[in-house]
Amino acid sequence: MTCYDRRDLGLLLLRLGTGGVLAAHGAQKLFGWFGGHGLEGTGQFMESVGYAPGKASATAAGLAETGGGALLALGLATPAAGAAAAGAMAGASAVHVPNGFFAQSGGYEHAASLGLAAAGLAITGPGRLSLDHALGHTVDRNWMVPAALGATAAVTAVVVGMRNKRLRRQEQGEQEALFEE
Repeated sequence: MTCYDRRDLGLLLLRLGTGGVLAAHGAQKLFGWFGGHGLEGTGQFMESVGYAPGKASATAAGLAETGGGALLALGLATPAAGAAAAGAMAGASAVHVPNGFFAQSGGYEHAASLGLAAAGLAITGPGRLSLDHALGHTVDRNWMVPAALGATAAVTAVVVGMRNKRLRRQEQGEQEALFEE
């Protein structure tokens, strides 16, 4: 019998909690479960906060959260799972930044916490109580960590940058209309 240490148990709890919350949030977007609005409603929301096209953005965010969260909980493909979830949470944080830090004011606290936990798991690894460990870490190699996090950071920077540019153009258009009166 294998003896697991506190680190393995702690990583299991962190993976189950973080992954479960992320998967549930993604299921709200994709399927309308747990009081969510599904792809149509989430797509409209995504469009309203500058992520366009909205339905494609909702699909990407939902897949990153649901897939990344489920894989984190299982401890499978942990570098890619953690990176995907962290990228989705960086995009969510960008929406909430104008409201400040704390979630009670609509801030980015919750999204940032989930994203940092997911990134931390991608870097640390899943521990021995995981599918990655059971499968000999075939999809959890050391080189995969910087590759997954780097690719996700690049894509996230482009997507959030395009959103911010779109919002600036909208604001300038509204301001121009105000000055023309």
